[in-house]
Amino acid sequence: MTGPAHESTHGVRRITLDAAGLPLSALLAEPPGGCPRAVVVAVHGGGMNAGYFDCRAHPQQSLLTLGASLGHTVLAVDRPGYRHSAARLPQGQGLADQAVSLRAALRDFTSRHDTGAGLFLLAHSYGGKVALTAAAADPGLPHLLGIDISGCGHLYAVEPDELPTVPKAGQLRRSWGPLRLYPSGTFRESGSIVEPVPALERAELARWPLLFRSTAPRVRVPVRLTFAEHEAWWRDDDEALTDLVAHFTAAPQVSVERQPGAGHNISLGRAARAYHLRALAFLEDCLVARETTLTPLAVRPQPSSVAS
Repeated sequence: MTGPAHESTHGVRRITLDAAGLPLSALLAEPPGGCPRAVVVAVHGGGMNAGYFDCRAHPQQSLLTLGASLGHTVLAVDRPGYRHSAARLPQGQGLADQAVSLRAALRDFTSRHDTGAGLFLLAHSYGGKVALTAAAADPGLPHLLGIDISGCGHLYAVEPDELPTVPKAGQLRRSWGPLRLYPSGTFRESGSIVEPVPALERAELARWPLLFRSTAPRVRVPVRLTFAEHEAWWRDDDEALTDLVAHFTAAPQVSVERQPGAGHNISLGRAARAYHLRALAFLEDCLVARETTLTPLAVRPQPSSVAS
């Protein structure tokens, strides 16, 4: 069930979701008036928590406050093994189990909150793997409008022994990129959002390129993927991106973009607002596509016989 909430000074409050008996903490921002156009479900990456989407180093960085100001509810979920569920899951969960838990948490949320036109998954890094896996399940997530992913591809740009299966030197540099990309105070503020990566997450990292091949063809909603200019974990050359898109055989639309002036942790950098606005513009496209599809034939405008 949705648990106790504590309102913050900027309209973001903490809630608890029931993921089939597993309590998952989350951050929630709702639009003025409380009637959302849609719900943006934000899914963080490895080594971060939901606060990744509500960083306060710069007043315009927060996805939660931006999304709410544009009429959407924004729900940033702490994945299994992070924050409230960390004590219950000291090793975390594997990818498949995380997708199950996310789907259960969203069933709890949608049973208690107005969701407007539906759900829109906005995910970063490892969270992108969870979002795709959850969307590919059968039956799919109800009323899923689309998926927007940053910092997650299908082919690693590093050798297998360089993957962060255990903490190693150089990993921070790959995750953050040049420090000039981040506002002053980012690393002081990030102390509350950086967390250890659970062991079960680390153990599965090398399997993603194989898992992706069976996951992507089962995604049936529009997909947008963004790679930062200074992305260091994933291949984003033209050959790799062409192959990436080709795997989404059932998705009605797949687009790939590059975000200039950004490192892997896009939502913490100076480019955060630009990325968030582009992601929310993609949500607008998904809403238009849904409205067009649902328009009854009887109310469609007839061709005019008046010459113009």
